[in-house]
This record gives sequence, C-alpha cells and structure tokens, in this order.
Amino acid sequence: MLYQARCAKCHDSPTGRTPAVSALRALSGAAILRTLESGTMRTQAQGLSSPERIALAIYLSGGPIKGEIALPQSAYCAAPGNSASDTRGPSWNGFGAGPANVRFQSTEAAGLSPADVPKLRLKWAFGLGDVTFVRGQPVVVGKRLFAGSQANKLYALDAQTGCVYWVFDTAAPIRGGVVAGLIAGPPGNAVAGFFGDGAGNAYAVDFASGKLVWKTRVDDHYATMITAAPNFYRGVVYFGVSSSEEGTGAAMPTAECCTFRGSVIALDAATGKQIWKTYTVAEVPKPTTKTKSGIQRWGPSGAGVWSTPTIDEKRDAIYVATGDNYSDPPTGTSDAVLALERATGKLLWSRQLTAGDAYTVDCDREVKTNCPDSNGPDADFGQPPILVSLPNGKRALVLGQKSGVAHAIDPDQQGEVLWQRRIGKGGPLGGIQWGSAADSDRMYVALSDIVFHVVTNRNAPDGTTMELDPAKGGGLFALRLQTGEQVWKAVPPGCGTRTKCSPAQSGAVTAIPGVVFSGSVDGHLRAYRSDTGEIIWDFDTARGYDAVNGGKARGGSLDGGGPAVVSGMVYVNSGYGNYGGMPGNVLLAFSVDGK
Repeated sequence: MLYQARCAKCHDSPTGRTPAVSALRALSGAAILRTLESGTMRTQAQGLSSPERIALAIYLSGGPIKGEIALPQSAYCAAPGNSASDTRGPSWNGFGAGPANVRFQSTEAAGLSPADVPKLRLKWAFGLGDVTFVRGQPVVVGKRLFAGSQANKLYALDAQTGCVYWVFDTAAPIRGGVVAGLIAGPPGNAVAGFFGDGAGNAYAVDFASGKLVWKTRVDDHYATMITAAPNFYRGVVYFGVSSSEEGTGAAMPTAECCTFRGSVIALDAATGKQIWKTYTVAEVPKPTTKTKSGIQRWGPSGAGVWSTPTIDEKRDAIYVATGDNYSDPPTGTSDAVLALERATGKLLWSRQLTAGDAYTVDCDREVKTNCPDSNGPDADFGQPPILVSLPNGKRALVLGQKSGVAHAIDPDQQGEVLWQRRIGKGGPLGGIQWGSAADSDRMYVALSDIVFHVVTNRNAPDGTTMELDPAKGGGLFALRLQTGEQVWKAVPPGCGTRTKCSPAQSGAVTAIPGVVFSGSVDGHLRAYRSDTGEIIWDFDTARGYDAVNGGKARGGSLDGGGPAVVSGMVYVNSGYGNYGGMPGNVLLAFSVDGK
C-alpha cells in the first residue's frame, strides 16, 4: 500500500531519469532506507514514520535490512601519516584541478607521458560501500586521496596503496568531491577538506585526523542539495547550491511546485560562517496559477548551480553556470553564466544561453500535473565554465550545455558570445553533461545524447519498459578554443554484445599533454591522442574486483565525475546504476604496469 501510494506513479512506468522498480529491487534494504532517510527520495518519504520507511525498504529489497559492515583492521594504514608532508607534491585538488576548472594536468604533475599511458594497469580497487552508483570526483592532495560515497561517508586514503587513514560519516550522500585549503585559527594554520552532501550540508574536516571542523547548512529549503565540489580561494570556500525539487518534489501530485531558488554561497574557511549569499533567481517565489486539481503553483524558481564555481583571479570574480527554471515564469538567469563579485557576491553580469526553459520531471509524463506551461527543453548546465587564455591574447569562458552546444563567451566583455558549436542533439539526459577539459589550444568535449527505446516487458504495468539503446549516443570532440572549429571527432567503439549498455559519454573529461581521458556509460575508460582522437588505451571497468579494504567490489557505467591524473596514477570511480546504467561501487587506481 505504501509503495502504491508513494512510489508506483514514477517507478512502475519510468521515463527519462526515473529508475524502474526492477532497478530498485536490485538494491539492498539498507541502501533503500538510506535513500529514503537522507538521499534523493527523502522528499517523497516526508510524513512516513520510521517503521513505514523500513517496511518500504524491506518490500523493495525482498530481504531484511542488515547492519553496516565495519572495515577490517587490515584496511587501515599502518602509520597515521604526517599531515605536513602528506600535502606536499602534485595534486588534483577539487573538481577542475584548480580555480579555473580547466581539468588539465601538466606532464610534471601528471607524472605520465603519452608513451606511458598504454602501459597503465590496475594497481588497486577500493569498495565504496553498499551503493549502486558513485558519482563524485576523486581528489588527490599530495599523498592523500579523498573519495566520497553515496553511503554517507568520506574516505581519506593513501594515494599509492589505497589503505585508509580515516573515515568521516556525513548526514547524507556525497555527490561531489573535495577541495583542500589552508585555514587560519588557533592553535595555528591547518589544512582542511571542504565538501557538501545531498541534503545541503557543507563541511570542513581536518586533513590529518578527519575530525569535524565545522558544519553549515547552506539553505533552509527542504530539497536543497550540494552536487559538486566547492572551490577555495584566499580563506573562503565557494559552494554552488542546487536541489531535488525539479524531480522528487514535482513528481508528487499534491506538491505545490516550486519554491527553491539556486544560489552561490561564500563561507569563511576557518569557521563556516556565511560571508555572502547570492540567489540565481532574484525574485522570491510567489503564488501563480493552480493545477487542474486545484494545487497552488509558485514561481519563479529553480536555476540551481549543479557545478563548481570558477574563480577569476585577474578580475576578482566568480563565474557559475545555472540550471533551468522549475516553474513559470522563466527568468533571464536560468541556463546562463553569471559573473559575481568575489568579495560581495554582487551580480556583475549574466549571459543567458537558452531562454524560456522551465521544466520538471512531470513534463515527461502523460499527466503533466506539475509541468510548467513552458515545458522545457531542460537544457541546463551541469558543468562549470572553464576560464582559458586564447592564442590571440583574449580570454574566454568555455563550457558545454545539455542542449548539445558548446559555447565560448568573453568574461571581459559582459559575457559576449564569441562562438557556439553544436555537436549533438541534446535533451534531458543528452548533450554535454558533467565536465569538459581544455589545454592551450583546444577544448575537449564528451557527448552523452543517451537514447532509450521501448521494449516488451510482461511484468510491467503497461507491458513495456525503457532500455538503453546500445547503438546511439557518445563521441569525443576536440574544438579550437579561439574559433570553435571542430579539429576531430572520435566515434565511440560501441557496446558489442553487452546488455544494459549505452555508448553515451556523460562523465567529465580529463586532459594531460598529448592525451585525453573519457569514460562511458558502457563501462570503458579510454585514453585518446589529443592531436588525432585515436584511442591508445582502453580499460573495461565493468567487472568484479577484490577490494584492498576487504570484500568484493564491482564496476559498471562511468558517469558524473571524471578521472584524476596525478603523480603517475589515474583514479576513476566506476558504477552508475541510475537511468538504466550498470551499477557499481568501486574506486579504481591505475599506474604504469600496475606497480
């Protein structure tokens, strides 16, 4: 009865982003309960008692809820490490490996040449808990690696061996990555790791011990999420704030949609206190129209910030890319790049790249209860602007959009459009998703354009279900930074005989001199020559592993955060059971010949 009342509308007839009930039944009871209590379904579970949530988890998983299995002592490092020396050396710090979010690592910092890449072999695998997907960005600072988990944990590992220094428990799943920075305060300066969770909590934890320094909730809205790593600059941590209201809130027929507004918040790194907060929608939502069933609608809303803010040291500015609106009326700051004054958060300029985009998941359903009249196209930005210098001496912000279009705009001329290049069809799960990369001459862009098709399923309520199309989507593109000219396109190799497969390339891209790394929903991590697009290394991550922290782990689809390349190692998360992909729960580390 609880399932029919709360869940069946979406999961019995899934579309787009919604997993089918068969995918839910593949989860453990503990994982489902965690999702209901602190994950993306916490909105749907509002008003349910603890016994009711437990009953739902048992019903869907088909078994009892087992307690958490502690890490064996053998998983921990023999020595605690030296916090001072552990921060020294090359790093991949934050989402974009620096304030400009370029996702490019020099040869010296990468510790790999193009000749080394074909020799990469698996060195170790780390299990990230009782989860079916891992969407965060591995982060390496000196000798330590930070890995967030949907199991409400942040792990600090030895970057070379994968042994555990400490584990920090969070209030909700970690969807993004970590950025480390120096904080000033008694008894002296110290290094902390800063990150957020899926319930809108921002954290600072001590680099050496994993002890909490501070915890701050960035917004009071019930659906608030932090989906990306923050950025750090001169003692201040900058978070982008998004929400789940576009999905879980809008999917409830009785919900008054929508009231969330995206924002950027600046927090003091030492204390977690708010310095400033700027909403991406200036106007406070107010009652607008009513649904056919008489439920009040609210607007304007939405324009969440799904990605890491970009820092411009020259202009002392912050740049963020925004999502779509959730309700009418659409605003001029959705699907846009906003420039904010770093010290105050004052809006300097905005450049909208798709107008009139108001969308919720209800727009994909036959009965569009909470779909705004604008009805999409859901072409928001999931990746940050990359700040680059052009060969002609000018600067640009380059970024890709779910519309399938890559853009370059001028940060020194109020976001004036320099060029635009369409590389795909785009769509709610298509187009350019989580992150591009750039070197001194080119922008490297991965294309999702994932496609689902209808297949017969006698067990489904309407006799059909949606499955991934193994023949459509994917591709990696090199575009000239100055002109947007396509230099090359690498066609995906395809799924072969693999089921539940798509060649879509949704995850963030990573570049080093001569090589570009891109993961795929088909489970493969591939390295491409940056001058031609030729594949020079290919590893199929979708298999089982003996984890260095004990037990078994499994790889699957690659999505969300991309590889981190540093000190002769390549790190990547594998497993993405959402949207028909292959589930998994593993962090993989590669080195030359696995040594």
